[in-house]
Order: sequence, then structure tokens, then C-alpha cells
Amino acid sequence: MTSPTATLLISCPEQQGLVAKFANFIYANGGNIIHADQHTDFAAGLFLTRLEWQLTGFNLSREFIAPAFNVIAQPLNAKWELHFSDTVPRIAIWVSKQDHCLFDIIWRRRAKEFTAEIPLIISNHLQLQEVAEQFGIDYHHICVNQDNKLEQEAKQLELLHQYKINLVVLAKYMQILSADFIAKFPQVINIHHSFLPAFVGANPYHKAFERGVKIIGATAHYVTSDLDAGPIIEQDVVRVSHRDEVADLIRKGKDLERIVLARAVRSHLQNRVLVYGNRTVVFE
Repeated sequence: MTSPTATLLISCPEQQGLVAKFANFIYANGGNIIHADQHTDFAAGLFLTRLEWQLTGFNLSREFIAPAFNVIAQPLNAKWELHFSDTVPRIAIWVSKQDHCLFDIIWRRRAKEFTAEIPLIISNHLQLQEVAEQFGIDYHHICVNQDNKLEQEAKQLELLHQYKINLVVLAKYMQILSADFIAKFPQVINIHHSFLPAFVGANPYHKAFERGVKIIGATAHYVTSDLDAGPIIEQDVVRVSHRDEVADLIRKGKDLERIVLARAVRSHLQNRVLVYGNRTVVFE
């Protein structure tokens, strides 16, 4: 799709006629809808939808789309986001010592699997600075501990502002973000193994091996003030057997983390994720 598009992500209390009202807004202004997805959560009483249409031939200029749509959305008590396909998001990748997710996100971006810029890597260690230099990405080492956490998070926030970052990807960043940080910058995606809460702490794959687990998994989610309990974007699992050693579990786990994180980042960048409460709808 070379022609730019606009996308609306909408959630509002369920009632009759919502599809017609939203679609008619686009039709009445000369728009051509190319993707329309919807879901009703009857337990929550919510209607959720994603509408994408071509901007070519659309009667409203970009700056007038939001205020015009708000006239419709406000009486419906709707929450909504408007995105444009030719807006290129800027990602900051945060890492500690492991490099598998970092390399994967960089390579997928270079292979044009998703459209984004990666101008910044932040780490609490120096081990991966060489990777940043290899790909021409600015690397900032910010050491974080219990005594300086708030001070260092202020530096991190300043860097996000300086580099005009839209999304932070925690690519095995082994630090917990404070609630204050998340309140100031909520667009953060994390990846972790799916042993939580069964095998918490250090060496989870060793503990899983000792228990003889038969599947391992990975989970990508938005970060909230509740540790590893934010809205889930993507998950996957793979089977393991009695023939697998700890090294095999770690290898399979890293493979899953790469894939699951990439799927989550891609869905976010393509404006396919709608968060409500502590849940998500991911429109394919």
C-alpha cells in the first residue's frame, strides 16, 4: 500500500448503529474503507473497532479529521485514536546484557518488516555498545540501582524527549520501571518468558528443567505499574521433551522471545492493538 491511509481505533459502550455511524463518517467525506474490523465484549458492554481508509480523495484535510470525528465520538462516550500510515514512529530499545531480541528487532527493521526508526539504545550495562556502533545507533549507558533509580529515570525520560521517541521496547532490559516513569511515558512493550509466576527470579530455565516442564513460552505485553501484569499483546509456546537439556530450553526460549516480541512490536506499529482495561484486542 503506497497510498497513505488513516486509521481509527475506537472503543465505546455497545449500542445499535455504531458500525453505520462510524462508517458513514468516512463515506460522507469521500473516503474509501480498505480494512474494517470489529469486536463486541458483551461482558464489558464495549464495542471495539478498527477502521482504515485511503486519504487520497478524502474531503477532510488531516488536521480537520480529529475535530470532525470528535463531534460524533463525544455523544457516544467513545475513546479513540487517529493514526496516519506515513507517520514513521521512533523506537528506543532498552537492553541489559542479552542481545538476541536487540539483533532481531534491528534486522527486522532493516529488512523493512515494519516501518520505524531506531535512533536510540539505552542500557544499564556496556556490553552491547558495540552492537549499537555496528548499526550506527546512539547508545547511552545509564547505570540504575535502588539508590539512584528516580534520578536515572529522569535522565532516561529526557533522552526519550530529546530523541522524540514514540515507543520503548524492553528487549530483555532487566530492570523494573517505576510507576512514576510509566505514568509519564506509558508506551512501553516488554518481553519475558512465560514461566511467570511459576519460576520467578534467577535461572528460570534451570528451575523449569528440574520440574520436567513439557512446554515453554514467551509473552509480550504493555508495561504497567503492576509487575509483568500489563495488557498482553502476543504469546506463543513450544513443546520440550525429556531429551532437551537446559541449553535447549534456553535456545528455544530465546527463539520464542524474538518471534513474540517482533509480532507485538509490528502489531503496535501498524496500529492494530486496542487496549481496554487490562486487556487488548489485536486486529489481524
